[in-house]
Amino acid sequence: EVGGLVMGGYEPNGIPWAKNGIPDPFDFQLLDSNFDHFEQLMELALPRVPKLETVGVKQLINGPESFTPDGNFILGEAPEMANVFIGAGFNAFGIAAGGGAGMALAEWVAKGAPPYDLWPVDIRRFGRPHTDTDWVRTRTLEAYGKHYTMAWPSEEHDSGRPCRRSPLYDRLRTAGAVFGEKLGWERPNWFAEPGEEGRDIYTFERPNWHDPVGREHRAARDAAVMFDQSSFAKFILQGPDAEAALQWIAANRVDKPVGSIIYTQMLNDRGGIECDLTCVRTGQDSYYIVTGTGYATHDFDWIRRNIPAGMNAQLVDVTSSNAVLSLFGPKARDILSAVTRSDVSNVAQPFGIAQQIGIAGCPVLALRITYVGELGWELHLPTEYALTVYDALHAAGVEHGLRNAGYRAIETLRLEKGYRAWSSDIGPDHTPDEAGLGWAVKMKSNIPFKGRAAVAAQREGGVKKILATFTADGDTILSGRETIYRNGERCGWLSSGGYGHTLGCSIGMGYVRATETIDRDYVLSGHYELEVATERVPATVTLSPLFDPKMDRVRG
Repeated sequence: EVGGLVMGGYEPNGIPWAKNGIPDPFDFQLLDSNFDHFEQLMELALPRVPKLETVGVKQLINGPESFTPDGNFILGEAPEMANVFIGAGFNAFGIAAGGGAGMALAEWVAKGAPPYDLWPVDIRRFGRPHTDTDWVRTRTLEAYGKHYTMAWPSEEHDSGRPCRRSPLYDRLRTAGAVFGEKLGWERPNWFAEPGEEGRDIYTFERPNWHDPVGREHRAARDAAVMFDQSSFAKFILQGPDAEAALQWIAANRVDKPVGSIIYTQMLNDRGGIECDLTCVRTGQDSYYIVTGTGYATHDFDWIRRNIPAGMNAQLVDVTSSNAVLSLFGPKARDILSAVTRSDVSNVAQPFGIAQQIGIAGCPVLALRITYVGELGWELHLPTEYALTVYDALHAAGVEHGLRNAGYRAIETLRLEKGYRAWSSDIGPDHTPDEAGLGWAVKMKSNIPFKGRAAVAAQREGGVKKILATFTADGDTILSGRETIYRNGERCGWLSSGGYGHTLGCSIGMGYVRATETIDRDYVLSGHYELEVATERVPATVTLSPLFDPKMDRVRG
C-alpha cells in the first residue's frame, strides 16, 4: 500500500454499528480509531509478520461494513415489492464479486430471471426471523466472527436460538434431541441416549453422531420411527381457478381426484427446477402444498408470481397453523391402526392418497407418502393437537419398537433410496430429464405448463449431464462436492454425500457431464473414481435406487 503494509482481520467480537439507524448525513465516512479493540488482531499478526514489531502505524482505518446473517450477499427481486431489485450486503466480497454480481443482477432486471442458479445469495433464502432487526443483528455478528474460521461439515449456527419451536420442542429435548436450526426453526438432528454426549463435535472424520444416526436409520428400516417435521412450509392454494393456475405452474398433472397427492416440480422457462414439492388436492377448488423448511419464502414467491393474470386463485401460508408428525417404517401401519378407527390398509389408502382420520380426538390429514423409502405417513394436524397425537402414537408404538429420529437420519435414508434434494441435487440449473425426474412431467398430455417448450427442446436434442448415484467403501467419508472422474477425466462433482447404514457403504449423488449429448449407456459404461481429500478412491455408479428399487416397501 504505497510502500507500506496493510494488515487487518475479522475478530470474533465485532462491534455492531448504527443500532438505531445510520446517521444523517453519512457518506462513507470513517469512524474513530479503536486501538483497544484492534489489539487482538495485532497480537495475532506479529508472529506472522515479525517486521510489524518495529515499523510504525501510519493509520488505523475503522469503518462500517455490511454483513448478512449467513455471510453471503443479497441479490434478487424483493418478494413483497415487484420490480424492486436488491444488491446489498457485500462486505469485502464486493471487491471480488462486483463484476459477476452486477452482471447477474443486470440480467435479472432486464430478463426477469437470473442467468443461473443464485440460491446461496438469493434474497428469498430469508424468512420470518429476518424481519426482526435484533435477531438479524445477533446472527450477523456470529456470521462475521466466522468469516475466516474453519467451515465444518454439518456445522450449525448458535446465535439467536431457540427462535421458532414446534409444540414438541420440550418433549423432544427431554428425549435427548440434539437440535439444528433452519430458517429459525429448531429441528431435531439426532437423539442422544443416556451416556452419550448430546452435542455435535465437528470433524472431517466420522462425527460423534454417526452411530446414533445409524441407530435411528436401522429403526426406520426394521421397525418404525417418528420425525417432527412441523417446520415444513405449508400453503393453501384456493379459488375457482386453483386447478387451472396450478396446472400451469406445476410440471406434473394436478387434475386428479380429491385426495390425490401429486409430487411435482415447478420449472422456469429454461426447464430448470425452481421448486420440488408435494400438492394434495383437498377439494375441487383447493390444494394443500408442502415444501421444504428453507424454501418457504422462495416457493411461496414463485407460486404467487406465476399465477396467470386474471385467474381467481389465492395463495395463503399456513406453516404455523399445522404441525407435522412423520411416521415411517414397516411397523408404521400397525402403530397407526392402533390409534385410529379409520381404515389405513393398503386397499383403503394406497400410496399417494391422503385422507382425513381421527387420532385421540384430533383431526388429522394423513398423507401416504415418504421421503425415506419406507411405508409411512405424514400426519398434518393443527398445532394445538401435536402433543396429544405424539403421545398417542408413542404409547401405541412401544411394543413395535418405535423411536424418535432426526433430520440426519432422513438424509442417510433418502440417499439410499435415491431421493433428490432441492438446492443440492436439483435446482434451477437442472432439468427433470437430467435429474431422472422426467416421469413426473406431463409431456404426454396436451396441457400447457411453464417450461414445457424447454423440456420438449431438450428431449429433441438430448442431455449433456445425468444425475447418478455413486457408492464407495464404507471407510470413505463423503460430504458432497467431491470431484467425479470418469475413465480418468474429471466429469463432475458430488451434489450430496453421506453414509448408508443399511448398505454399509458411502453414498454420493452427482451429475456425470460431457461436452456432447449422453445417455444411460454412456454413464453406466464408465470407470469411476471420486477424489476425496486429494486421494482418488474407486466408486461404483448406478442410475437406479440402491434400496428397494421396485418400491415394494413403500407401496406395501
